[in-house]
Amino acid sequence: MRTHFAYGKSGIEVAVPDRFECQVVHSRNASALSDLPAALNAALDAPIGSEPLAKIAAGKRSAAISVCDITRPAPNAQTLPPLLARLHSVGIPVDGITILIATGLHRGATPAEIEGIVGPAIASTYRVVSHDARDLAGHRSLGVTSRGTPVHIDERFMAADLHITLGFVEQHLMLGFSGGRKLVAPGLAAQETIKVIHSPRFMRELLATEGSIAGNPLHAELLEVAAMARHDFILDVTLTQKREISGVFAGHPIKAHAAAVDFLVSTSLATIPAPADVVITSAAGYPLDLTFYQILKGVTAAQHIVKPSGRILVLGECAEGIGSPEFARKLKAYSGHASYLDDIRDTEVIVDQWQLERLALVGLKNDLFFYAPRVSTADLGSLGAHAFQSLDEAIRAATNGLADGAQVVLVPEGPYTFVRSL
Repeated sequence: MRTHFAYGKSGIEVAVPDRFECQVVHSRNASALSDLPAALNAALDAPIGSEPLAKIAAGKRSAAISVCDITRPAPNAQTLPPLLARLHSVGIPVDGITILIATGLHRGATPAEIEGIVGPAIASTYRVVSHDARDLAGHRSLGVTSRGTPVHIDERFMAADLHITLGFVEQHLMLGFSGGRKLVAPGLAAQETIKVIHSPRFMRELLATEGSIAGNPLHAELLEVAAMARHDFILDVTLTQKREISGVFAGHPIKAHAAAVDFLVSTSLATIPAPADVVITSAAGYPLDLTFYQILKGVTAAQHIVKPSGRILVLGECAEGIGSPEFARKLKAYSGHASYLDDIRDTEVIVDQWQLERLALVGLKNDLFFYAPRVSTADLGSLGAHAFQSLDEAIRAATNGLADGAQVVLVPEGPYTFVRSL
């Protein structure tokens, strides 16, 4: 069977021997909205659980808007203009608006990326700046949560009269679903906050996983952090496989986000009859597969549809290499799943250690394989033994020794596909 996978900007062809029983699972989603401007206007003027945005903004002199960074295909160039128009309609001037790129601990955006994130017209007119989690002095301390997490949020966000986030909702490897509160923390939080919410205390919770909000302690923690930061209003969307907007959800940060999650689950959940022997997946292509750090999300998403002791092969271009320096050092020293989990259990949290922690938890149950030809196997620690420079070689390794008729599930859009086994 031959299938086109999301990979980089152009995709890649994946061929699996016909002796296996193959099933392709594509992203399932609602259709693109036929009249997006009308949908955006309706969402902003009749929001969920909230007064209209213009009424909330009345009397304010400044607003801060948090948007996703380059690793997320959020359609800000489409959602920002009607939102900005309402802020201006009640007297908030252009120089009273700051658009913050919610990088978390990712790198800041380049000038070209800023144009891609918000659109050239907005980039040339408004103050658009990247968050820097490593600059503690650039954050405001808001105290601690009821669970003891210290909360430090970007001062530029906190200094504004009005706090808004723009995002999109998809499944998320530890938070259940993205969007809403995630654009406050970790998006605009200092590393002192991010390290705690990504510590083993939260990472090893069974319900802190893809598609899980009910009972997810990390979701509850971030709702509390966002409330402390006075999260006033959200504008979240859902996307089709082609990254067109399928739903618009604006208003109360909790109620509107919950409505978006309900819509996503009802329109996007796909199922397969039983867990697979092998899952071949991707990191959803550009921009999510820019780094090896990001492609691990393909692995964690696949864990929900593979048999215990089954195999997962993830494909990612990794055009920017490994990821942060801290992650690269941890990865190069990676000696095994169990030993890694033991090593970090009671030690100080290091930036980006959590991505390998999530990987290790999957690796204890499944055999993991990688096709990431733009990174050196020498930089992958013990994972390098199952990383390949040839896609055909990677597929042969991931299917080696399987009986004829073994179940192979192919997920071309990776973690953007919300799929579970029956």
